[in-house]
Amino acid sequence: MKKIKKVLVANRGEIAIRVMRTCRDMNIKTVAVYSDIDRDAPFVQYADEAVHIGESPSVKSYLAGEKIIAACKKTGADAIHPGYGFLSENSEFAAAVKKAGIVFIGPSPEAMDIMGDKLSAKEAAKKYKIPMVPGSEGAITSVEEGKKIAKAIRFPLLVKASAGGGGKGMRIVEHIEDFEEQMKLAVSEATSAFGDGSVFIEKYVAGPRHIEIQIMGDTHGNICYLFERECSVQRRHQKVIEEAPSSVLTPELRKQMGECAVNVGKACDYVGAGTVEFLLDEKLNFYFLEMNTRLQVEHPVTEMITGIDLVREQIRVAEGEKLSFSQADLKIYGHAVEVRVYAEDPANNFLPDIGKLITYKRPQGPGVRVDDAYEEGSEIPIYYDPMIAKLITHGKNREEAISRMLRAIADYRITGVETTLSFCRYVLKHDAFKSGNFDTHFVKKYFTPDVLNEYHADEAEIASFIAISQLQKKKGELKATHSSVQTTNWKRNRV
Repeated sequence: MKKIKKVLVANRGEIAIRVMRTCRDMNIKTVAVYSDIDRDAPFVQYADEAVHIGESPSVKSYLAGEKIIAACKKTGADAIHPGYGFLSENSEFAAAVKKAGIVFIGPSPEAMDIMGDKLSAKEAAKKYKIPMVPGSEGAITSVEEGKKIAKAIRFPLLVKASAGGGGKGMRIVEHIEDFEEQMKLAVSEATSAFGDGSVFIEKYVAGPRHIEIQIMGDTHGNICYLFERECSVQRRHQKVIEEAPSSVLTPELRKQMGECAVNVGKACDYVGAGTVEFLLDEKLNFYFLEMNTRLQVEHPVTEMITGIDLVREQIRVAEGEKLSFSQADLKIYGHAVEVRVYAEDPANNFLPDIGKLITYKRPQGPGVRVDDAYEEGSEIPIYYDPMIAKLITHGKNREEAISRMLRAIADYRITGVETTLSFCRYVLKHDAFKSGNFDTHFVKKYFTPDVLNEYHADEAEIASFIAISQLQKKKGELKATHSSVQTTNWKRNRV
């Protein structure tokens, strides 16, 4: 396949800029597509070219596949990178891109179809005897059928949407008396969110950890795993803090889970970057959960511990190249932590807090990476996910990575909207997190809004200190202006 010369990024925000940076490294031109509200966004300014594709609601812009393909043809882009979210796992869009003679930087539509549905994904994984959570063999068609299966696998259990993710269409059921109501709610929510009301049942794993394995495959039959990410700190079934590697996996278990993830990829002839997700119980038994057929939000922690640019590999694979590494080449270097900085109020059930970034100063220093797409004065739009940035730190070990993250959070200056930084700081300082003894119930077990008072008190103290310092500086400047004898900075610095 010929070399890609121009990539259209069918996304917005931080992931658009992140993809474009790698394209620049590879001397590949970039095209941004944008909605009305994103007209002046930094990712639009960063691209070599930009095309307006519609109104602010994503259904009229970033989800309008035909407009994105038309923008490719208009600009001469020969490839599309979908980022994550929006159309990144839409097999119909991937097929349309291919039909238009444009390279889709991602897996095949067929692989998306298999892994995009949790039931067909499990069916494919069974061929390689991947461990599964006990549950129904297929979609449940009636409440009575569901009750029979529920009694067989015992409570507590989960009723889950076959399509989609993000916790939508998922219900925990602890008693048979609640089953009918919870199943109907799950079906209704799944239908509303995904247009597909299919649900299935599986055993609820107590005290689970969410461990995911990054894989990368090429068109020559090579698939490698790039180790794991620990993603157990979540709110509303969505991740907030991720780290790599996990603090609980032994080298033997890591290898076992990695090889299972590779087999899941083989089950659908996977090409490109993908993530295989597992649940890990209290006894370190692991169970296949699902596969995400795209680049993950939390991919930077994998890049930090492996030194591999995953976007570069995606592009190379899309060009028909072999992976630039083998499994034997891959090693873990240090430890990385990522926190997602959302415009949400953790003291008010993590509700979105949309507004203007009055102050926006990024942290810097050794081992600190910020993937974002906003500037001071930017508005956080109401139409999209409220993530402001991903803050990533790396250290020689877990303790150093956490210490650097706490320093980076303290250095981050954001005013105008509430953010999840105070919550992330609380988690990182909590004994359960520091010890590694935590699971997906961390928020439920330990977090209440009042625990953030200490953080806000610290912020107030810092703000007061800054205000006093600035006042003293101004007084000093005024005094120096009226002084009859002026002293140069050079002389001052020599004293």
